[in-house]
Amino acid sequence: MAHQVAVIGMGRFGVSLARELYRVGHDVLAIDNNADLTQQMMGQVTYSVTGDSTSEELLEEVGIRNFDTCVVAIGTIQASVLTTVLLKQTFEISHVVARATNMLHGKTLQAVGADRVVYPEQETGLRTAHSLFQREVLQYMELTSTFGFSMIMVTQEMIGKSLEQAGFANSRDKYSASVVAIRRGRDPILSPSKDEVLIEGDVMVIAAPEDTLENLGTGH
Repeated sequence: MAHQVAVIGMGRFGVSLARELYRVGHDVLAIDNNADLTQQMMGQVTYSVTGDSTSEELLEEVGIRNFDTCVVAIGTIQASVLTTVLLKQTFEISHVVARATNMLHGKTLQAVGADRVVYPEQETGLRTAHSLFQREVLQYMELTSTFGFSMIMVTQEMIGKSLEQAGFANSRDKYSASVVAIRRGRDPILSPSKDEVLIEGDVMVIAAPEDTLENLGTGH
């Protein structure tokens, strides 16, 4: 399913995130106040706009209300907080992800309404792109351009089901995904059998094509 995503701030994190989201098929709007940076993004995203994201008029002009997800990747703390406030409180964007430079910055972003805060020193733009719309995806590691490993938090609909019942018995099942291990507390379960029953708090390490991730836990 394609999403409409606005990525605001074309630093290293924002650029890698925007490019990857566009590559996997999402409609991506790139915004930065540096014309050279937005010019460089031409052809690598759907739209590229130069302007100040702390301006309500600019956000209105680019049709920000039409985007279901916005990522605030600005490095400047004041600008990132003000932009997040506008997105959540003025434009009521349902899903706002914000980049934080430190813990205090992150707590401030959460306080003003950011739905998720990411720390670039811990999470790259590439990994964020693959977990942006799947709240259960904790981490993604690319193996090839179309296949990778993911850490997935077990969803409510999976609790009490065996791997087979949840659709993870083999690569031909529901999700075309194979469970490599399960982290249960401090004890890993390696190469779990199809009869292993999932419990609340389990984290699965799965190998899967990238285009199956959006179906995890959705019932599709």
